Amino acid sequence: MADEDVWDSIDRLYEWLDADRTGDARSDDGRPRNGREELLLRILKLSEEVGEVAQAVIGATGQNPRKGTTHTWDDVRSELCDVVITGLVALRTLTPDAREVFTAHLAGVTERSLGTGRGPGRSR
Repeated sequence: MADEDVWDSIDRLYEWLDADRTGDARSDDGRPRNGREELLLRILKLSEEVGEVAQAVIGATGQNPRKGTTHTWDDVRSELCDVVITGLVALRTLTPDAREVFTAHLAGVTERSLGTGRGPGRSR
């Protein structure tokens, strides 16, 4: 899938979630959710997804003696993908310029990590 396809999918997922919100999305007390609450919930969703990665790793390695091996490394990969998707949708919820914000941030991280400065993993 090309980069454009990824961002097209993220935009479509955002629009789908946003359409659901503008339908009849309500908080537990029955009040309609506002944009800020939706943003916060989408960001908090990341914690849930990261927890599912941890659960899958524990299950794949059999670290819970009561349960044994309950997951596969394919499950871990799938859960990691869910984290990435959820993060990108949350970023898109925060800003319509998510693609540009992410690209610029990735370039900065790449430069800091792999740039020409001194340090581990950097050439002289």
